[in-house]
Amino acid sequence: MACQGIRGATTVTENTKRAIVAATREMLEKLVEANGFTPEDVACAFFSTTRDVNAEFPAVAARLLGWDRVALLCGHEMDVPDATPGVVRVMLLVNTNKRQAQIVNIYLRGAVNLRQRGMERKSGLSASRKKPAR
Repeated sequence: MACQGIRGATTVTENTKRAIVAATREMLEKLVEANGFTPEDVACAFFSTTRDVNAEFPAVAARLLGWDRVALLCGHEMDVPDATPGVVRVMLLVNTNKRQAQIVNIYLRGAVNLRQRGMERKSGLSASRKKPAR
């Protein structure tokens, strides 16, 4: 058995407790369904949000799903100027017999294109991005 990283992301339409918990719960339920794990398999979950999402901790949704013994942590993403707003992300570390190629990452709502960022040209930076100053 190995510990594999599983990623998920979704967006909220408003910065409210209800919207954050509902979107996070939906994302977690789809991750469980797609990857076939139980809370006992989850070593830890790290949730992050864009800075505009701060009315509730996304980890509340995991607790409501019965993830009582899972180590949970919340934080904010880097504040990138052109980043998609209203995003809730999760990275789960899950003990599983699945190989990396079998893991299903879930991107919902306005987060469906997040995984594409940085894939414009694998051999370098996209034309719209500048190299950082040294």
